[in-house]
Amino acid sequence: MFIQTQDTPNPNSLKFIPGKPVLETRTMDFPTPATAFQSPLARQLFRIEGVKSVFFGPDFITITKENEELDWNLLKPDIYATIMDFFASGLPIVTEEAPSGEAGSEEDDEVVAMIKELLDTRIRPTVLEDGGDVIYKGFEDGIVQLKLQGSCTSCPSSIITLKNGIQNMLQFYIPEVEGVEQVMDNESDEKEANSP
Repeated sequence: MFIQTQDTPNPNSLKFIPGKPVLETRTMDFPTPATAFQSPLARQLFRIEGVKSVFFGPDFITITKENEELDWNLLKPDIYATIMDFFASGLPIVTEEAPSGEAGSEEDDEVVAMIKELLDTRIRPTVLEDGGDVIYKGFEDGIVQLKLQGSCTSCPSSIITLKNGIQNMLQFYIPEVEGVEQVMDNESDEKEANSP
């Protein structure tokens, strides 16, 4: 097995490409070791000293290190070994079905459907290339609420991406969109509870 690495816009995140499907059609974010309960692979990766967060894409794994002082050359051998051993074991990457990350049960009106369509077809593929993901969380009073995952979570350029890239594209195609706002974990539950 040959694992390739690819830099991301975030210097603290590196994309590992095992050459095999990871999650095939979806993504999963593990911002802390506590969130990795349903993935044996994520739990193994968190055992490596210096690993801050783990993100699975369709065919890649993004690892974010704790700080800039940590050298990727010291972390990579342990990460490579963990990924190779795991794939050789034949164990499932995820043991339980996880929630898809979509904000549930709200009625998809035409604007929300168009926002989700643009996110899925135009925006997410680009963000996935950079080792991250963007999840739709809601649309309220002209503001699209999005959650950034993977390498995008702590990336210095993520706010620029959000405002210049995503917001401009959504506003161009959907006049009802007035802005885009990033939702953090602690706010998202509260906002979902308050959305109609």
